[in-house]
Amino acid sequence: MLSDRDYMRSDYPRQPTSSLVWLLAGTGAAFCLQLLLGSPRFSWGEGLLAQLPLTVRSLQSGHLWTLATHALLLRTDQPFSILATLLGLVFIGRELEPILGRRKFLALYAGSILTGGLTWTAVHWTNGGVLIGPGAGILGLLVVLACMYPNQEIRFLLMFLFPVTLRPVYLVAALLVLESAWLIVYEIPGGAAPFSLSASAHLGGMLAGWIFYRGFHANNGWDRAASLELPGWLRRSGRPRAATGGLNPPAARTSAELKAQVDRVLDKINSQGFGALTEEEKRLLDEAKDLLSRQ
Repeated sequence: MLSDRDYMRSDYPRQPTSSLVWLLAGTGAAFCLQLLLGSPRFSWGEGLLAQLPLTVRSLQSGHLWTLATHALLLRTDQPFSILATLLGLVFIGRELEPILGRRKFLALYAGSILTGGLTWTAVHWTNGGVLIGPGAGILGLLVVLACMYPNQEIRFLLMFLFPVTLRPVYLVAALLVLESAWLIVYEIPGGAAPFSLSASAHLGGMLAGWIFYRGFHANNGWDRAASLELPGWLRRSGRPRAATGGLNPPAARTSAELKAQVDRVLDKINSQGFGALTEEEKRLLDEAKDLLSRQ
């Protein structure tokens, strides 16, 4: 029978759907649902949508979920908002998710949105206002990408007509200056910023991205004690350094041990991303690569 043949069986390992795809699908579905509930056919839809934006009064009333649900809403009178959101997630997420892994990628996005909402609340506590949109989450992702690859060129079409090439570090710097200016000129005095942009929320998301990179990604996070070493002039020469981290030293590894340890490291990359590897695990991969090249 065909089912007895290995190549006809359906139990082969399947790659899970990436978190970026789920995020894009959820964003698009939320926008379509927002349009549907906002139509005159659903008289109760407006009442439901009114429970989702972030306002100072909603927090004072105990509606803490608005710190997250405001990111599900977009400006329906500006079709460019959904397009810019999806394009931003695609261009940044496809570069960032393979490095961070699914969980850290989503945690960074959600944490940036939450920090942006809290920052906006602090600025608007007396003046009030309404916050919607996931701009803080996208800018948090952009900051992390700029920290990892500051000089990698990004090409896109401005207004879908003019080709523009930018480096992430310059783009983040320009946005930082522009958002800070809008915060001082418009939001703090209580005015409305152009295009209804919320500079305070965006700056909060950028701050969350920087904290994530410095605290949880660069140099193995806040716990840098394992990577600290004495200066060269304080270390005694001629004394071999003991191996740490639970991996056998290269000379003591057999072929089977090396394969088992490489498999464990590859599983870690698949679940947490390449950025989660320690220096010793990266050296293990280099050793395995050199061994394969000599065979």
